[in-house]
Order: sequence, then C-alpha cells, then structure tokens
Amino acid sequence: MKSRPGNTTPSPLNAAMQDLRGLFMGAGAFSIAINVLMLTPALYMLQVYDRVLASRNTTTLLMLTLIMLGLFALEALLESVRARAMIRGSAALDLRLGPQVFNAALQHTLLGRGGNAGQALGDLGHIRQFLTGKGLFAFFDAPWTPVFLLVIFLLSPWLGLFALVAALLLLVLAWINERATAAPLGEANKEAQTASHFASSNLRNAEVIEAMGMLGALRQRWLQRQSRMLVQQALASDRAATVGAYTKFLRMAFQSGVLGLGALLVIDNQLTPGGMIAASILLGRALAPVDAAISHWRGLVSARGAYERLNNLLQAHPAAPERTALPRPQGLVLAENLVVAPPGVRQPVLKGIKFGASPGMLVAVIGPSASGKSTLARALVGVWPPLSGTVRLDGADVHQWDKAELGPWIGYLPQDVELFEGTVAENIARFGASEDGKIVQAAQRAGVHEMILRLPQAYETPIGEGGTALSGGQRQRIGLARAMYGSPALIVLDEPNANLDEAGDAALVEALREMKRENCTVFVMTHRLNVLSVVDAVMVLANGSIQAYGPREAVLKAMPQRPLPAQAGPDKTLTNEATA
Repeated sequence: MKSRPGNTTPSPLNAAMQDLRGLFMGAGAFSIAINVLMLTPALYMLQVYDRVLASRNTTTLLMLTLIMLGLFALEALLESVRARAMIRGSAALDLRLGPQVFNAALQHTLLGRGGNAGQALGDLGHIRQFLTGKGLFAFFDAPWTPVFLLVIFLLSPWLGLFALVAALLLLVLAWINERATAAPLGEANKEAQTASHFASSNLRNAEVIEAMGMLGALRQRWLQRQSRMLVQQALASDRAATVGAYTKFLRMAFQSGVLGLGALLVIDNQLTPGGMIAASILLGRALAPVDAAISHWRGLVSARGAYERLNNLLQAHPAAPERTALPRPQGLVLAENLVVAPPGVRQPVLKGIKFGASPGMLVAVIGPSASGKSTLARALVGVWPPLSGTVRLDGADVHQWDKAELGPWIGYLPQDVELFEGTVAENIARFGASEDGKIVQAAQRAGVHEMILRLPQAYETPIGEGGTALSGGQRQRIGLARAMYGSPALIVLDEPNANLDEAGDAALVEALREMKRENCTVFVMTHRLNVLSVVDAVMVLANGSIQAYGPREAVLKAMPQRPLPAQAGPDKTLTNEATA
C-alpha cells in the first residue's frame, strides 16, 4: 500500500512491517539453508543407486544413511526455528498495532462511517495468522524452484527442459487461479462483512425482535446478504477447485513422466539410474512451492484484502500527536458559532449557536424532540466534531484535547446508557485503577449507594454484557455514578431521569445540588420539570437554534404556558408549545 499523496511518512502498518525486515531476512536466510538441505534425498538416492549398488559396499551405505539422517534432523531444526521466529514476530506485530487498530476502529465508529468495528481487529488477526502459516513459507521457497531446475539440467538437459515446461505450466495455472478467483473472493469478503455487521447490529435488539415477531423478516434480509456472499464464494471455490484439479493432474503426470523420460535416457546410456531417481525427487521439490502457492492462494488473497483494509483504516485515523498536558479545567464552557451535524451528514442540527457557562453553573437544556439537545451534549464532551465553530473548556478546544487526559475531568451520561461487561465497581471507576473510596463516593453522590448494597454481591455484582443483569433505572443511576466519579469539572447528562422513578428523581436532584456545591459545571438535557428547581440557567433549543438562554426565572417567565418548577411533579414533562 502507498502512503497518501504528498505524505512521505509510511502508514503505521507499513512502518511496522518495515521494522520486521530483519525477521523476514532471517527467515529468508533460513529458507536458503532449508532448501539446500532439501537436495539431501536426491543426492542420497543418486549415491545409493550409482555407488552403493554398484560396489555393494555396506559401510558406504551406512555412512551415507547416517549423513542423510543428520541433514534431515538439521533441516527439521531449521524449519522449527523459522516457524518459531515468525510466530514471535507476528505476535510482536499484533502487540504493536493492536492499540492503534483499537483506537482507529473506535474513531471510525464515532464518525459514523459504518462497517463492523470488530472487523479491524479480525483483519489484524488474519495478517498475524498468515505470517505464521504454510502459505507464507511457500512464497519463501518459491524462488528456489529455478535452483532445483538448474540441478536437473546438470543431470540431463532433456530432463531439465521437461522440468522447465512443467514448472511454467504450473505457474500459468497459478496466474489463471489468481485471475479467476480474485474478483469473486473480494466480493464474497465484502458481502460477508455486510452480513456479519447486519446480524450483529440487529441481534442486539433481541427483545424487540422476539416480542414483535420480527425474526422472520430480519432473518430473510440477512439471508439475502448471506446468499450473495455464498454465490460469490461458491464461484471462486468452483474456479479454484477446477484449477486445482488440473494442477494436481499435471503435477502427478509430470512427476511420473520424468521417470519415464529418465528410464528412456538410462536405456540410451545418457543417464544413470541414480540420476533418473534424483531428477524425479528434484522435480517434486521444484513444483512443491508452486503447488503450495496455488493451494494457499485464497489465504493470500484474504490476507492482502485484510492488509489493505487495515492500512486504509490506520491512515484515515492516525494516532493523535502528543500534546502538552493541561491542568484540570475549572469548568468554564464557551461555545463559539457552533455548527454540528451527525457524522457523515452535512445538514447541520445545531446552527451557529453561541453561549457560555461559568464554573459551577447548572444549566438545563430544554426543547422539543429533534431540537438538537443530544447533539449539543455530544458536542460539549467532544464526541462529535463540529462542522465549524468550537466548544472550549477553560479556553481549550474539547475536540482537540487528548481524550485520555480530558476524560477524568468529564462526566457524560448519554441518553442510551451503555454499561460494559464487568462489575458495578469497575463500571463506576471507568475500568481504571479502582479506588474504593472514590467509587463509594461517586455512588453516594448519585444516590445509588443503598441500591448497590442491595444487589447480590453489592459493588462486586457482575452486570453482564451491556448491563443486562440490571433494570433500565438501575443502569441509568449507575451511569450517573460513573459520570460523577473522580473530580469532574464538566458533567453532561442527556435525559438522566428518563428511566427513573420518584425516588430516583429525588436522588438525581440531590446529586445535582452536590455537584453545584463542588463547583462542577453541569448541563442537563431534559423534558421533565423537577430538575429545573435546582438549575441556575435554562437554555431553550428549537430547530437547532437557541430561542432563549439566561437565568432560570427570566427564561421561564418569558415562556408561554410556563410551568413552575416548585409545582412540577416527577412525571410532568415540558410540552412542545411550552418550549417553542
């Protein structure tokens, strides 16, 4: 793969492979020795037929046999060392690129570019497996085919010409195999990825599928994609099988034919019997790499496709450059002409909005559905890059801030709460170095400490993949504790009370008061009114624009049909008319 135009720096994958040049050169050197040792059977048979049988000397036979066994043992040792070296080199490649591939797959998903995020890690594994498989060694051994042909020419020009024709015919079949299978295999891989992504993305909603009888329709759509993959794969396999059958026929015919031609030359006193047997063995060694390359061609094509996909991914999402570490922010938020659209979409949801929030301010963001509240939440924490404008936290662009450094100072509770497989404590601690005091403190801030203690294993309770062992309200409250873990300077809560009961609502209000006491800046996107009783300011969004922003009392007084926060119960929500 080439680097981007104008960029002389190799991609991370190309750079990693270049760093393995020493390993490949070493493997090549071992291949030289191994292929030289592969001459042993031919030389042994030549000596046995032409010297031992003629002299009937058993001592010579014994010595030749011992030498042959020693050389075979050396060949086996070298092959073992070569394989072990490639295994360790491929593992080093995986360890080096794994974190970058993981990060790039995450960025690819965040930018909404589709595809299966796990495919990238699968591609890396596919390259690693190819580097340790027999297919790669076949390509290491292939350059030795001319050497074996040369030795056959030295035994007999006629046998050498015969072997050369055999090798050329098998090479032509290898080229035909590549031309015949490359396109359908490429299409089959694309369709397989599409079908896998469709299945994994839809089967996450197993409850909805089961409850509303959608399985048949979704399965049919998956089958359509799977069928297209199977058609292309069958086409490639049929062609490969046909070429493989012809290859096998020709290889067997040539290996037997060289014996027949050799016998004719022996009868005509142009060759010794030992030379005839040696030529047959050498022809087998000469054709073996070509035959192996044809057999492993599909693996080569798949590895090449994985390499190209991985290279493109790493080039599209390069590792972030090292930046000067910034101190903990105080929580001053400033949005400057902010224009934001979902990744991959050019139609903006937020249209040039401007606002600011002082450290420790609690801001409620209200508005009808599709007004841009969730988009603003993602922009505030730097998840979605703006089309133009910036969100600044203490003067620094949050999208450009190193997320590993910014993350501990940010708390985020998305509308669709995502918990991860692990314990309650691990989820609250964000899977970092857990400190029991901070975990319990975050749970107490969020008002979930008592709830967690009632779980089967309290903080050590496994929550299952996606938090399936918990109710929606429990997941939301634990997600709130995760957002409040540590010492965040900015917390963004998107519909934090959507799944909460009255007790949960009360705990949320108390948690917001606690954050205010700790001088943490908080943005709450909400439809429910009880939260308004504790906020300092209210922002009203409609059609991606700010309709009103200011102190709570001033904004609520200016709103038609305004509700009073003190009178609002936990189940009351803002109407579209009230927020227009």
